[in-house]
Amino acid sequence: MGPLIPNDIIPFEWNSIIAIVIGIFFGFILEASGFSSSRKLAGVFYGYDFAVLKVFFTAALVSAIGILYLDYLGYLDMSMLYIHPTYLWGAIIGGAIMGIGFVAAGFCPGTSLCAVAIGKIDAIVYVFGIMIGIFIFSQLYGLLDPIHNGYFQGYVTLMDSLDFDPYWFIFLFTIAAVIIFAFSDLIRKRVKKVFY
Repeated sequence: MGPLIPNDIIPFEWNSIIAIVIGIFFGFILEASGFSSSRKLAGVFYGYDFAVLKVFFTAALVSAIGILYLDYLGYLDMSMLYIHPTYLWGAIIGGAIMGIGFVAAGFCPGTSLCAVAIGKIDAIVYVFGIMIGIFIFSQLYGLLDPIHNGYFQGYVTLMDSLDFDPYWFIFLFTIAAVIIFAFSDLIRKRVKKVFY
């Protein structure tokens, strides 16, 4: 029963190799989907292209449904999955900084590296900015540590926070996805009428 590495089904030494292979496939799929284009990514914020929203929303939904089914069928023990700890202030402030960078440059960190791999200059500038930001954060870490590690919430999920049954949560999440996809199509059609 998964996860495979903690249960010694796959040796721990394969961890990095599997990560590299998944990363290569993920980068290839991003590039093949056109997500190395800042125009395509920024389209979400300007209302003319919602492909990024739909792809990542669908990926989250399919993953969540898959995990629940595998747990239900006994192939996966959800209690063994790693949950990243929640530090609320760090998440809010970091999310706001990343959101501003996303709107300003048209890249998120993952798609920017994909665009760097094919030689896009705007992505190279963006990644250089990320490196400067990381350097500044590392130099000011002592000062920023109370914010970075502030308001620790533990190892919680959204379902834990809302005290929702996982199956009902995913059902409602699926309905929300359908509504959001339909609404985004209406916005895209209206924006295309204005600009084209």
